[in-house]
Amino acid sequence: MHALLSSEFDEGTPDRSRPGPGSASERDPGLSWIQQTQQQVRDCPSLTLVLQEPVPVLVLAVLRYLGPPGRRHTFCYDLCLWDGAHGGLWHLHSHLNYLVQRNIVRSGARVTISRCSYTYSEKSLGSGFVCVEELEVSEELLAQPNAALLTASQQPNAALLSASQQLPLLGGRKHYLPLWNNEDPYGDTWNSPKLADDQVSIDVTKLTSLQRLEVQWRTRRSLPPLLVRIMYKSRLRYFGKPEKKVDIPYQAYFEVADYSGMMSVVLWNELCPEWYNTLQVGSVILLQQYAVKPSYQSRTLPTPGDSQVKRLPSVEISLNARDPPSTITVIKEKLVKPEWRLPDVKYHFVTRMELNDLPHNKVCDVIGLVTYVGRCERKRQKDDREDFWVHRWVQMIDSSIDQPFLIEIFATSQPDIFEHIHPMSYLVCTQMRVVRECPDDSSLTPYLTTSNESQVFISGYHKGQPYIRDPKVQHFIEWTKTQSEADLRKKTVIGGYHPYPITPDTFPKYCKDNTAGEILKLFSELKETISQLNYRERKRVAIQGTIAAIKYVGCHGSAEDTSKQDPVLLPLLESSVSISTEEALEVQHETRLEQDECSDAQLQLGEEKQASHEEIIHLSPIKRRKKDQLEVNHSLQEIMQDQEKPAEELQSTEGVSDKETEYHGFSWESSLWSEVKHSIEEHLHYSNVDLESIPRKFDYAQKEILMEQYNLHPAKMSQFPHPQGQIEEFKPASNLGHYKLTILGDVLKFVNAKGRLRVICILDICHLGENRIEVYLNRVYNLTSPETEPAS
Repeated sequence: MHALLSSEFDEGTPDRSRPGPGSASERDPGLSWIQQTQQQVRDCPSLTLVLQEPVPVLVLAVLRYLGPPGRRHTFCYDLCLWDGAHGGLWHLHSHLNYLVQRNIVRSGARVTISRCSYTYSEKSLGSGFVCVEELEVSEELLAQPNAALLTASQQPNAALLSASQQLPLLGGRKHYLPLWNNEDPYGDTWNSPKLADDQVSIDVTKLTSLQRLEVQWRTRRSLPPLLVRIMYKSRLRYFGKPEKKVDIPYQAYFEVADYSGMMSVVLWNELCPEWYNTLQVGSVILLQQYAVKPSYQSRTLPTPGDSQVKRLPSVEISLNARDPPSTITVIKEKLVKPEWRLPDVKYHFVTRMELNDLPHNKVCDVIGLVTYVGRCERKRQKDDREDFWVHRWVQMIDSSIDQPFLIEIFATSQPDIFEHIHPMSYLVCTQMRVVRECPDDSSLTPYLTTSNESQVFISGYHKGQPYIRDPKVQHFIEWTKTQSEADLRKKTVIGGYHPYPITPDTFPKYCKDNTAGEILKLFSELKETISQLNYRERKRVAIQGTIAAIKYVGCHGSAEDTSKQDPVLLPLLESSVSISTEEALEVQHETRLEQDECSDAQLQLGEEKQASHEEIIHLSPIKRRKKDQLEVNHSLQEIMQDQEKPAEELQSTEGVSDKETEYHGFSWESSLWSEVKHSIEEHLHYSNVDLESIPRKFDYAQKEILMEQYNLHPAKMSQFPHPQGQIEEFKPASNLGHYKLTILGDVLKFVNAKGRLRVICILDICHLGENRIEVYLNRVYNLTSPETEPAS
């Protein structure tokens, strides 16, 4: 008996004469791998199963939701898996969350699960779910070798449909969230737009006006119906917290108006999924059984396009699913009667020329033809939280001047539009705010960014919108009819790195604009910043160092490969670089081993050189002043001239002009780099240009592939994803190469040495997914210049 107990609890070598858990000999041939594994883990006494012979399964969807209180992570993830025959919804253990946050575990990936457990539901008898505790991810996305998991007769649509209809596995939550932000409607919970009523009977004698409501709401127990028009609509606000028990924690603001004035309406909780997609700007609605309360004074308000409409700011209308249950009726526009005296929605459209005269923070509306669309990126809302804004940069033109609009578009709770913005589409953006990085300098080019009440529309979504009657919109439509489509397509670009927003021309101005935390980062802090980035999260940081070496790399990847195009200035402000997977892993490993010992750190950067504004205007969404270009090149020349004699002189290339050789084909090293490069204890490599970092010429016939590449990775798999390598088949927007820069840290050790020139480098860092990190040199500030020295 003692021997039996001893063998049962022995953790040594398992008995090979008996099949282990999860082995092929234990499986029921009538069950698929997912079904069999779920049965085995449920039957284990410890409810934990180590799989001896795991098989790859396909991730059909990654589903995010708010986690239970008292946990380290705010959000949880469920995985919809497919084994070739059946699907299953399994929970991902929280210690593996980083695999989703870095886009390693993603829809379309193959994973091999080696350990899982079973958790019984506390609120349901006999039910529970599988939790994935250990897994490995295939290096390849779903491609031809993985196609066996998706046969023509066994497509996993049923598994996806089943997963979308289930509730989150952990914590009793009632809905899933979008994978990469909180502002977008996501999932089957959100209703499609409802049709307006064909017949409606309204007794105007029973209606009240907004102005009377503002005065009488405290004295009336039953509030009369309201007939109003929606003038503005905000993006969704998600206010879920792990400790709060609100099933659908959403709200949305609408500004509504009648003949007497304009007031805010708040759509709360369960009414958001039911009505948010239906209630549009310009819609006429009848509101009944609503509540009124004092307005929330800290929120932002839209800028009215019609100054004649009086704002009534003291109270706001609340629409709830209960206490009381509000009633909303949408009325067709053809049934709206003139005697109701409802105001029309008015806009303040401006042309690109007029934008130059608008002050900082002025709100306006714009329309244009899209010529450049950047990739979707993410911005952390607060440093210590897992919440992100999603945004992208867009360039568009109109008839006023050649200079384009530069627009930063944050997600506006219109995912179907936001994800389909592409070159050659007509784009309308409303309630956009003018941004001048240095408001006191009117010569700097402004850009536009979305406000809380912004709406965006692209081709296919303009029909029926109130702005189509605006004179400037009509003028733009007439102008497009005179343009050559073939000529416009030549100017279109998509994706790649962008240097926006533009950094100021002096470091004191940069410090003034940068209000988030410390201005300068140590090299050790830079490593930590990079390690904490999530998928497509981008940060701009400033480091102090010494540029020790510069190497030109041609468009085919060879150093000293001289371009045969006309010479251009070296635009250090607009450049790009990224990191390869092997280098990233190696760097992370060395960082952990040597972090306590290293005093010297060296960062190798790469910089992609783009064409001049005159040559390829669509590559530069802003026309930089020539003065800026000359200043940047002068800074580089100072770096090379003020230090000791370069170890490698510039070499002329036969058949190429001296000026072209100067900027297009050289390697340069300072004597400092020659002295220390063999004794560097830590070398961070971020000098390989990633395929995703290169702007591509837009191919309208292949727009779906291009949009997929530069959108965020989808939460659900709807088809075979296009492998990243396929993006290489699209022509780069520029055939020029890039520069690799070597920057030495720990500059205090060298600061008093003869000929050492200190600089401040502004770096743009972006996590591209998996272990790919992109680092770009955005600008160099020379610390010896009078304008910069006081800020150091």
